[in-house]
Amino acid sequence: MNILCVGDVVGSIGCEFLRRHLPALKKLKSIDLCIVNGENSADGNGVTPNSAQYLLDSGADVITTGNHSFRRKESYPFYDSCEPLLRPANYPPAAPGKGLYIADLGRTQVAVINLMGTVYLESLRSPFEMLDELLKTPGLPKLCVVDFHAEATGEKRALGFFADGRATALFGTHTHVPTADESVLPKGTGYITDVGMTGPIQSVLGVKPEIIIGRYTTKMPARFDLAKGACKMDCVIFSADEATGLCTGVERLTLT
Repeated sequence: MNILCVGDVVGSIGCEFLRRHLPALKKLKSIDLCIVNGENSADGNGVTPNSAQYLLDSGADVITTGNHSFRRKESYPFYDSCEPLLRPANYPPAAPGKGLYIADLGRTQVAVINLMGTVYLESLRSPFEMLDELLKTPGLPKLCVVDFHAEATGEKRALGFFADGRATALFGTHTHVPTADESVLPKGTGYITDVGMTGPIQSVLGVKPEIIIGRYTTKMPARFDLAKGACKMDCVIFSADEATGLCTGVERLTLT
């Protein structure tokens, strides 16, 4: 079982780059399930029904999100009608959508859980408590992958070890910068602190560098216009044993 996890897709330029490269990568690497973080897939950030559907039509099987989940109001009804579109499970139950999806692949099922960190982000329910509760869901498949959308590397690594042996893999998103710590943890859970992003290379997290430099040097607000030019797609492939639900290997990739 090969599970592909793609870093935060930034705007329409990132969506288009993903569409050009994802199908070939899935075929080359014999991918069984593709999870894409799409919380920045709409221009101007957030996710819209159009950007989410574009990712699904491009080969994503599940879309995860994060702190920009509800930036666009037009997405609220879509969270409830489109089951593969997730929001962090530790948002209050009254929020649109759900944070757990069971992907049915025919011969097997894979649970996908979306969580958000609470260090330097929203004051939500503890991701540790939420994950512990979700992993005890009756009938939860052995194969279970977690997208932990969080700022602090320490919080991400801690949740990785918390999930070790109980989840197939836990990958971090949000910072848009890929980390070089992909590994299989001691009890068999695949892990990486941050997958990275899908979008323009010559940018600051997808945004034109001069805009971000201006924010730091003047402290004045500015519209975050996306950068142009050559793009990349950061991703990671977790190989898993269907019998045990544990990870057998991790491969980090960047496509340009």
